[in-house]
Amino acid sequence: MTNFPKILLLALSISASDPALAQQKFENLDRIDSLVAMTVGANIGEPGGPIAPVDRRLRLAACPTTPGVDGPVFGAAIVKCDALGWRIRVPLGAGAAAASSGPVARYAPAARAIPKEAVVKKGDPVQLMAGNASFSVSRMMVADEDGAVGQTIRVREEKKAAPILAQVVEMGIVRVPGFNNF
Repeated sequence: MTNFPKILLLALSISASDPALAQQKFENLDRIDSLVAMTVGANIGEPGGPIAPVDRRLRLAACPTTPGVDGPVFGAAIVKCDALGWRIRVPLGAGAAAASSGPVARYAPAARAIPKEAVVKKGDPVQLMAGNASFSVSRMMVADEDGAVGQTIRVREEKKAAPILAQVVEMGIVRVPGFNNF
């Protein structure tokens, strides 16, 4: 019984003497917010900028290098730390072109993009294509929603099948994102 207090005292002295053991290091989320804002050219809440700050509940391991920011890609900026292998998506507001016109009042409604004419309607048969310069694969699908050229919509093979996200290329043709050179 007399060894227990000694062991407890030793454990407390070790954890107090080495702060790295007592406290873990996490990535600074304010830094991530700043990196995203600088990359997309708009601050939080502005058109083309992040919709909201990065969720403060995240506990990402501190990146030894500056995290990379890619995007905008499908309405989000991708923040990643290649050294540690983590990656997060930061949703962006609509209107990236409007971001260059200056800041918007804090509670003003977001600028809406002028809607394009839908070339694919819900229920239309569409040809889903994937491939590159060397090969291409296609499959007949059914559109789950309306979409204009350049928009990403859901398509599926049959009602019970899981939906697939595809980008509208032209009337009746959609492609799988990621295959750019075909």
